[in-house]
Amino acid sequence: MAAGASGSYRQGVPIRSAFQPAGGVLLRRALRPVTNAGTVALAVLTLASACTQPLTLMPSDADRVLAHRTITAPNPGTAGPLAVRKLYYGAAGNARRPEFRDSTTYRTGTVDASPYAKMEPAVAKTRKKYWGYDNTKFPLNARVWYPDGAGPFPLVLVVHGNHSMEDYSDPGYQWLGELLASRGFILASIDENFLNGGIRGENDARGWMLLKHLEVFRALNDSAGKPLFHKIDMTRIALMGHSRGGEAVAVAGAFNRLKYYPDDANQKFNFNFDIKGLVAIAPVDGQYTPTDRPTPLSDYSYLVIHGSHDGDVSTFQGLMQYNRIRFTKPGQQFKSAIFMYRANHGQWNTVWNNRDNGMTSGRALQLDALVPGEQQRQFGRVVISGFLETVLNGRTDYQSMFRDHRAAGDWLPPTMYMNRYADANTHLLATFEEDVDLTTGTAPGVRISADSLSTWKENDVPVRSRGTTFRSNVVTLGWNNTPIGKDTTTPRSPAQISFSLPDSLRAAWHPDAESAVLLTIGTTTQNAGPRKLARDTTARDTSAKGGAKKKTAAPKPKPAAKDTTKTPTDLSVELEDGQAHIVRLPLSAFGTIRVPLEAYIYRRRGRDKTQFPTLSEPVLQTFIVPTAAFTKANSAFDPATLRSIRLVFDRARVGTILLDDVGLTTMRPR
Repeated sequence: MAAGASGSYRQGVPIRSAFQPAGGVLLRRALRPVTNAGTVALAVLTLASACTQPLTLMPSDADRVLAHRTITAPNPGTAGPLAVRKLYYGAAGNARRPEFRDSTTYRTGTVDASPYAKMEPAVAKTRKKYWGYDNTKFPLNARVWYPDGAGPFPLVLVVHGNHSMEDYSDPGYQWLGELLASRGFILASIDENFLNGGIRGENDARGWMLLKHLEVFRALNDSAGKPLFHKIDMTRIALMGHSRGGEAVAVAGAFNRLKYYPDDANQKFNFNFDIKGLVAIAPVDGQYTPTDRPTPLSDYSYLVIHGSHDGDVSTFQGLMQYNRIRFTKPGQQFKSAIFMYRANHGQWNTVWNNRDNGMTSGRALQLDALVPGEQQRQFGRVVISGFLETVLNGRTDYQSMFRDHRAAGDWLPPTMYMNRYADANTHLLATFEEDVDLTTGTAPGVRISADSLSTWKENDVPVRSRGTTFRSNVVTLGWNNTPIGKDTTTPRSPAQISFSLPDSLRAAWHPDAESAVLLTIGTTTQNAGPRKLARDTTARDTSAKGGAKKKTAAPKPKPAAKDTTKTPTDLSVELEDGQAHIVRLPLSAFGTIRVPLEAYIYRRRGRDKTQFPTLSEPVLQTFIVPTAAFTKANSAFDPATLRSIRLVFDRARVGTILLDDVGLTTMRPR
């Protein structure tokens, strides 16, 4: 609360009494008429303190988790050896953008985006008055950073998302442009500010515009005398976007391979650019739905990053697109999702910075909870540059950081991360999407069996925001190994779940010493209920009055103790080969298991709890479990005859996890 919000302090004059009923005795005392300015200030501070959520952060494990970097190649987040040059290109008529009017090295034209960026007449009139043009004449403007050298260099486009159209967003990626150009990439920050403001349903236009800019670069590369003649490698292209721009790159990826606009076949496409990778920074999802369905995407490498303290896109919506990406054939493509604790929405763009949701003031947001902006961008430098080096330059050094962020270790700012991963060489036994039968897997012939679980069900996962889900089924597994009855000392056999690998799949997939089990697992705060007895027991009544047999109910299991320690739940991974050799290793040996990461985004006390159904986003973690580790533990174990993968819940007495994507992948370099 700010003094003066509903009244004002004056010497000897009480503040408006509308505050008093909500505040109780303490608040009324604080708002008593005062004559001393210092007392007034103290009263205001008291009010602010009463309304403000105390800074609450999860204990960080960065000093331990990030201490053992395994990548030995140079840090991709540091500047390279090449000098950086810069140019602008733009269309005529940029009255509001002098850099695209007066400083252009190359003059472009305009495009008719009206089939994609539909506007009501009043909106179009207002925008034409401000910009000098409407959606029939959108300019092709960009600022370009490029290496000083002969080339040819790979090409990357980055596009901003929605923001005030008067506060231009495209300069905010200079930190990426300078880094990437020094490392041998051409980066263009695309101007789409004329699509910003109060327009809805325009993300198809944002994606289509990116492809029209690729046409500009094709012309720049192919014509003698133009500034980038033969400097661009049009066979190595990546698209990158932030917020709505993050969805736009997926739309562009889909449009790139289509012959017609999905919503109107009168609009013909002929793009077919050699796009290798897509990067989404804190994206939205589903703002545009081609033919009323989520945007399908296949056979692109894909990186999505998001922050836990995003005050604009408060749910990791990019996971929805991540879940939809399919690989239709073996190859070098992969997908990775990385969640950064204490990162926000705007600090990926230096124009937006910490003003999430367009807020010009930090009053509404818990800004003290955020990592410093430069640290957040340093994370972006490492993972985005590493992704582009992998996808566009074919370097294998950096791919391990996308399987497991610990591989990048001390290159990353000291906070907590969670990551997901799959690649075109991953064979999935179970995704829990295909049917309602709990005992069948996704691949033909895979059988799933469980023993002694308290909870076993397939379900979609509600996200942090209300009313939606990640649109991807998981299986919820709960166990309670608490002894029952009077005997509290005899250990119970641990609960487990098993996935078979039939002979036909083993022959087709060829598991070997360089294979790995892929498991995507999330912990929860749920407590598993008591495990039910398999059957009732009987007891003989031999009392003087009785003498007859009497059936009695089995002793009731003890309820699960409430977990107040928030200790991460460990479990074991057990593999069995064709000769019945069984090896069991802890999951924690292959990655960091964390409790859900709670985030308080807002400053106002209690607002997070009323705004969101949960304080933590249910982001799962992918664990890559090499079969070589099991052979090392038991030399008789033969991964070539692998026949069963089990999760054994033997390392915590009670717990619940979410499980998704059980499969086999390879540790071979791409």
